[in-house]
Order: sequence, then structure tokens, then C-alpha cells
Amino acid sequence: MSSEIRSLVRLAECATFQEGYVNPSQRDPSYFGDDVKWLRATDLNNGFVFETGRRLSKKGFESAGKSATLFAPGTLAISKSGTIGRIGILQDYMCGNRAVINIKPNATCDTSFLFYTLLHSRAEIETLAEGSVQKNLYVSTLGNLKIALPSLVEQKAIGSQLGALDDRITLLRETNATLEAIAQALFKSWFVDFDPVRAKMEGRAPEGMDEATAALFPDTLEESELGWVPKGWGQGTLPDIAKPVKKQLSPANFHDGINYVGLEHIPRRSLSLTDWDTADGLESAKAAFAAGDILFGKLRPYFHKVVVAPFDGVCSTDVLVFQPTRLEYRGVAMMHLFSADLIGYAERLSNGAKMPRVSWSDLAAYPIVVPPISVSQAYTESVAPLIARMTHNVHAAQTLSTLRDTLLPRLISGQLRLPDAQALLKETA
Repeated sequence: MSSEIRSLVRLAECATFQEGYVNPSQRDPSYFGDDVKWLRATDLNNGFVFETGRRLSKKGFESAGKSATLFAPGTLAISKSGTIGRIGILQDYMCGNRAVINIKPNATCDTSFLFYTLLHSRAEIETLAEGSVQKNLYVSTLGNLKIALPSLVEQKAIGSQLGALDDRITLLRETNATLEAIAQALFKSWFVDFDPVRAKMEGRAPEGMDEATAALFPDTLEESELGWVPKGWGQGTLPDIAKPVKKQLSPANFHDGINYVGLEHIPRRSLSLTDWDTADGLESAKAAFAAGDILFGKLRPYFHKVVVAPFDGVCSTDVLVFQPTRLEYRGVAMMHLFSADLIGYAERLSNGAKMPRVSWSDLAAYPIVVPPISVSQAYTESVAPLIARMTHNVHAAQTLSTLRDTLLPRLISGQLRLPDAQALLKETA
């Protein structure tokens, strides 16, 4: 199938729009719960949207009255304020807040094709926003956006090809989520629940480990200020296992193509980086980091932005860079910094009403049980293959993302024939 001449149509001719309205009072905690997924602009990630950062109670959802609407899976959503033009395809029923516009394609337009068209048109969409203080994207303006629309058959073919790349990217990221869960479960078993110690106390062999590793654990718990802990293990604070890296680079020292990680690039509740940029054009000094360092978002720490760096680079000064105090502590330091307990601790100590930040001096007081070097080394060696696989998957996903972004404008515009795109995809399979 070869690409055909596209006709230009207004977006309003192939889709209908509805703005989100559900904005319950933040002051009423009874409006928030687990009943309804509450879609906000920050939940849109230019891809599938499975989950939202917050949920509403039934009361919170119904507080919008007649405007309370649940949008079905397959609905498109676009951010209308804040960061304009972020796109998502809903994968579950959700209600939107006032910062999003929901888009429902009609029978002339394929949802996937329209998603990629809007993604391709992001720069143009941003220029449509109006307002002097805070810019907003209005439905009437968005509806006038001109898009190139081939036949429905070709739309589906293009959407399918680009979607196949996104499916592979999603699979890599889901694999990383599974690997992270394994590392977390092992950390919890060894260093929170002390399962190996409890097993030995009961005369059982610890599960899932060889005799040499089991021998590293004592067979007794003793009472301490931190509760019951393995006998002989120390009590300390975060600086015993992790240290901040305070190296900065000025723009004059940025080499060509150096990778840059901003806070906006770091995903929530994931150790795996999903996006980054280059430092080209940056005009202020940035924090330097090395592959394997732990990047910790200190602005709004409740966003839980903590990743393992997959390469050398520079990052926003709103990101703290950590290394283990000893190589043997690498795995333990990583999982402590990523833990929900430490994130909760950071949130409580953060300062600033609108832009809360946490400092290293705050985190440094975080109390921990300090395991022996031998146990720490055993854990680090156990999770090292998981981290290596995660890093490989991060780079593989980025390669596929680059390919998708290269194909997208050429397929959407009709410059690339579909068979040529298929051949290119086979080469990268």
C-alpha cells in the first residue's frame, strides 16, 4: 500500500470535545479515595494512560453535579493549561479535571492515527494557547487545527505500525517494572521483615538462597531503638550507606551531545528513566552524574521521582545525585532511597508551600538499620543482573522511541510509503 494525497480538515470535523470539570475542593479529604480515577494534565504522558496520580471518592466525583462524566477507554485527552498539548489515550474509565480536554474521534478518524497526528502537531498546538498570565487551550481554537487526513484504511495502517513500536516500548517498561518489583521484594524480605533471620529462629532454612548466603544472617533478633533487628546489625542514618555527589558543570564544560535529565524526565515510582534530552542550549550550571548513580527528585518529593542513571550526564539542580559510601552498599542504598518510607519522610520534612523541597541535611537524619558488609554485598550482587537488564531495556526503549519519532512525521505527512516503513521496522525487530 502506498501513501496517498491527504486532504486537510479541521479537527472539529473528525472529533468531538468535552472539557473536564471535576475539581473537588482540596480542603475536603472526603472527596478523595479509590472510587474514580481522576485525570489531570500531569497524568498525560504522550502515550497510554493506565493510572492516575490521584483518585476521587464517589462523593468527590459527584460534587461536579451534572458535569461529572466518566470517559471511556480509547478516549483521547490533551492538556489545556500548564504544560500545553500533552496527549494520552485512556486505557480505563476516568474523569477529567479542568486542565484537560477529552477528544472522541468520529467514524471518519482512527483513534491511534489521531493520537499520533496530535503528537506530531504538539508544537503547533502550543501556539494556539491564549492568555497573558496563564495560557489556556480552548476547545474552539483546538477545533480549528488543520490536520492531514488520509483514508480510514490508511489511517488504521499507520496507527498500527506506530502503535507496534509503542507496544514494544511498553513491554520493555513493563519488564522493568517487574524487575524492580523483584528487587524491592528481596529488599523487603532481607532488610525490613528479616525473613532469613526469622526462618533460622524457627529452625528452617531461609527460602530462595543458598547455604553460603543463609550463613551470613544471624539466628536471633534483638531489641533496639528501631525495633527488633538482627543481632549484631548496626543502627545508623542514611549517610552510613549513601553520600551526595556535589559536582557541577558550567555550560562551557558541556561536551557536544551530553545527556541532560530534568525533573520532568523522571517518571514517578519507577527506578527506570524513560526520557531525557541533551544539554544543548542550557545556560546555567547543572549537577553532574555518572552511570549507576541514583537521581533523587528533591522538588515535591511526594512525586516519588527516583531513578538509576543509565549513562553519564548532567541533571537539574532540583535533583540530588547519590552514590553508595561503599560499592557493597549500592543495592541497599538504591532501595532505601527508592522506598516509600523514605519518600514519606522526605515529604514531611520538605519546605515551601507551593514548591516544597527537601535537602540533603534533612534526608541525612533518616534512621536505618545498617546490615553487615557481607550481607549488603550479597544483596547488591543479587540485584546487579536485574539493574543491568533494566539499563539495557532503557536504552532499547529509547532506540525504539527515536525510530518512532523519525517515522511519525513522515508517515503522517505521507512522505514515507507504508511498505518502506514496514521494511525499516523489520530491520530493528
